[in-house]
Amino acid sequence: MARPHRTLHNGLRDGWAAARLVSIDLARGLAVFGMFAVHVGPDSGEGLVGRVMEFAYGRSSVLFAVLTGFSLILITGRNAPKSGVASRQAIAKVAVRALILLALGSILKYLDVAYEPILAYYGVCFLLVLPLYRLSAQQLGLLAAATALVLPQVRFLLLPMFGSESSAPEVFKLLVSGDYPALTWVPFLIAGMAIARFDLRTRAMHWCLGLAGVALAVLGFGGSSLALHLLPGVSAELADLQELGLAPDFWWMYPDAYTASWLWVALPHSETTFWILGSTGCAMIVLAACSLAMEALPLLRKLVSPIIAVGSMPLTAYLLHFQGIYLLGEPCSLSALLGFIVVVSAFAVLWLRFFQRGPMEALVGRIANLARHIP
Repeated sequence: MARPHRTLHNGLRDGWAAARLVSIDLARGLAVFGMFAVHVGPDSGEGLVGRVMEFAYGRSSVLFAVLTGFSLILITGRNAPKSGVASRQAIAKVAVRALILLALGSILKYLDVAYEPILAYYGVCFLLVLPLYRLSAQQLGLLAAATALVLPQVRFLLLPMFGSESSAPEVFKLLVSGDYPALTWVPFLIAGMAIARFDLRTRAMHWCLGLAGVALAVLGFGGSSLALHLLPGVSAELADLQELGLAPDFWWMYPDAYTASWLWVALPHSETTFWILGSTGCAMIVLAACSLAMEALPLLRKLVSPIIAVGSMPLTAYLLHFQGIYLLGEPCSLSALLGFIVVVSAFAVLWLRFFQRGPMEALVGRIANLARHIP
């Protein structure tokens, strides 16, 4: 991992800058822009730009989740898990952050924002993986693989428990049937925790991370492609579902349309093992590329400093983009996407000239820091 930086642009304070990993903020900033592409960019699949937009679908949110797991380990102790009073305070900080995300997600859902907010799901995932913070990199890696293999099948078996999405209790939606079900998203956080545990200070380890990501991406997306072509009846059954309108655009599958054949696909948000493996691999590739770029090309830091600034305040950027959608509707155009990127980047850069952290990050940090009073 690239060493903590001292300056991103004029006006940043050394104390704040030295505390952050540039590559993590860069990757997180790219994830924010990917989210913008999904919500306000051109429709996927329409022309060259639309095809490029497809890369963000289902991958930007996964990159967020992997980096969230990474951040959890930074809070609870990266080189070695914290112990004693420091451990209790770190656990409390993570728990408070999880509760804040749950609250914010519930508020956004109540306000009926344009898209399903992911914050409440993240909050649940925080609480579910928090007990794992003492595990080693190898243990976390094995657990991430095991949950990716098992939990999608468990979710598939649990989905029929309620007749429809509307009749399911909120806890069930957050864990099983929602748009970002915790049951199939905890593998992403655990993978991020495992990555944070590894010693990524060398270029060789960055390459190892990237190559491992390529292997996972090939295993996930390539394995799904082979299964769909080789297993008899699977492709035909999925095609029938699409013709019936149960799988619109063959992209986001609704619970009442699930069949066993669906477990072989790797489409965005399909919540299958293949999709989890492939998407985790893509997140690892992005993180490795950001780390290598920041280490090998120091001048690049100045060019991408606006992206890094956005990545340092992801919660603020997330809420700002919902505000923008509320004011502008859902434009879904290239100009709207560029406008969101420019406005949020300018805000982040200007804000960090005068303050150490983003506004929402500072607020959440102050609330979470009340845990320092725990004896």
